[in-house]
Amino acid sequence: MISVDAVAVEFNGAALFSNVSFNINENDRIALMGKNGAGKSTLLKVIAGASKPTRGKISAPKDAVIAYLPQHLLADDNCTVFEEASKAFASILDMKAQMDALNAQLKTRTDYDSDDYYKLIEQVSEVGEKYYSIEEINFDAEVEKTLKGLGFARADFTRPTTEFSGGWRMRIELAKILLQKPDLILLDEPTNHLDIESIQWLEDFLVNNAKAVIVISHDKTFVDSITNRTIEVTMGRIYDYKVNYSQYLQLRQERREQQQKQFEDQQKEIADIQGFIDRFKGTYSKTLQVQSRVKMLEKIEIIEVDEVDTSALNLKFPPAPRSGNYPVIVEEMTKKYGDHTVFQDVSLTINRGEKIAFVGKNGEGKSTLVKAIMGELDFEGKVQLGHNSMIGYFAQNQASLLEGELTVFQTIDEIAIGDVRTRVKDLLGAFMFGGDTVEKKVKVLSGGEKTRLAMIKLLLQPVNLLILDEPTNHLDIKTKDILKDALKAFDGTLILVSHDRDFLDGLATKVFEFGTKRIREHFEDINGFLRNKKMENLREIERHTAK
Repeated sequence: MISVDAVAVEFNGAALFSNVSFNINENDRIALMGKNGAGKSTLLKVIAGASKPTRGKISAPKDAVIAYLPQHLLADDNCTVFEEASKAFASILDMKAQMDALNAQLKTRTDYDSDDYYKLIEQVSEVGEKYYSIEEINFDAEVEKTLKGLGFARADFTRPTTEFSGGWRMRIELAKILLQKPDLILLDEPTNHLDIESIQWLEDFLVNNAKAVIVISHDKTFVDSITNRTIEVTMGRIYDYKVNYSQYLQLRQERREQQQKQFEDQQKEIADIQGFIDRFKGTYSKTLQVQSRVKMLEKIEIIEVDEVDTSALNLKFPPAPRSGNYPVIVEEMTKKYGDHTVFQDVSLTINRGEKIAFVGKNGEGKSTLVKAIMGELDFEGKVQLGHNSMIGYFAQNQASLLEGELTVFQTIDEIAIGDVRTRVKDLLGAFMFGGDTVEKKVKVLSGGEKTRLAMIKLLLQPVNLLILDEPTNHLDIKTKDILKDALKAFDGTLILVSHDRDFLDGLATKVFEFGTKRIREHFEDINGFLRNKKMENLREIERHTAK
């Protein structure tokens, strides 16, 4: 059992959270929830030992292995993918090397009666006992199985890690964590760079093979699938629910309703006391009673109601100007990078008003096709945009196009029209720009903040073809829900590149699957697509077993 004992973290004298205590037991799969800035990632770092608490401590058994996957990863190195993943077994291999060296000494020593010889025997015994207590492992087979599960092809194993993007390097780090078979796995937004199949593999691993897990994630489906306990960090303290995320939402709503009632009752009591004081202040016969009530007011601890939920904020895209019947037609498209073919002879037609999901493993060409449609890269074949197509495009580099000298408020205020102008601060608040943040200049914002600001701009512009490439990576669950509702109500055509199943659920009505250099059209929603994929995979396993 690992325990968090009275942990507090303060920055510049202000407490992020105080007196946080809870135990982590084997088979606990904990979702760490709370709004952005509540301290979730900080608490995870403290448990991992990557940060020191201001007060309190983390207690764990001496031999406990705690593995931590942060959002932002390591510096580059010169290993291959396979070599880097194999570092998971470095401590075991070091132990074997130490044992071999000690045994070699024993063979050459002849001072059998000396104290040094007895100490050497004790060392050999101690290291040997530890080494031989470890279950025998076929290291190479374990590394291969884990890397393949996370989406790496065998040809990738010998490539340097420096050739891979941040998302793929995150998978290498995740492979190292999973291979250590830790007592506690700490994951901070692990699904941001994983495709749907890799997320499913990770879910299966965490449910069936992991011991204790704490995860921060904005992927509701992922969290619901793997967790059996939810700890909410809010207003400097925690609430511990022994249920999964969906049940926690219901219990949290009940708790807030109860808090609100207690707060209102307390405010009525305070008003009554203050009314008595104001009425009889200066009345000699009531002096003692007035003084008594003043002291009573001073002793009252004001009940706090947890953060106000603004998810009811209703955002809508402006009405979409009418486009032609076929906003996008792709004919015989082929895209190659040198000798590598991304896809070949692809043809597809997107009808007006359709909401399409592009899905598939990373590297199969989803973003490449989007960039081809936008005219951002060369290709063989033809792309035809329909009559009067007005495109709203969200890509990862969208944030870099914002004007750095404008404030957050000015960026949105200058394009807002109609009644939205009266709700700019509400809109910014829904996307986590509250308080003084709205007066920050865009140039000092983080990458995630710029991404969210670019998304708000897109919400306010009249378009009839929306193309969104991984729009949810920097959005929390509440904000994703606001965006999803706005996209559901959007009356134009929508193309979504996303690995977020919950976001796609009820939004995309057709799926284009990218893989093996081609694109397959599925006339079903994301749940139907996933059900069919799972059935196909099961049939493949059955055929393999029969052979």
